[in-house]
Amino acid sequence: MVEKIPIWHKTLLTLEEAAVYSGIGVSKLRELSNDESCTFVVWNGRKRLLKRKELDEFIRVAYSI
Repeated sequence: MVEKIPIWHKTLLTLEEAAVYSGIGVSKLRELSNDESCTFVVWNGRKRLLKRKELDEFIRVAYSI
């Protein structure tokens, strides 16, 4: 049996999970995480994962997205 971990307990999120979690669209998250100065993205080969806590902090301090 596969146990599902709630999104708010995960450390790293896929783009789709991050979109559901944050309310920001997948396209916008992809655009933000393509920037080389992005602090909340981790690359696992070609797979893009977003750090949940850093994404929360980015949203908290952002004036607009």
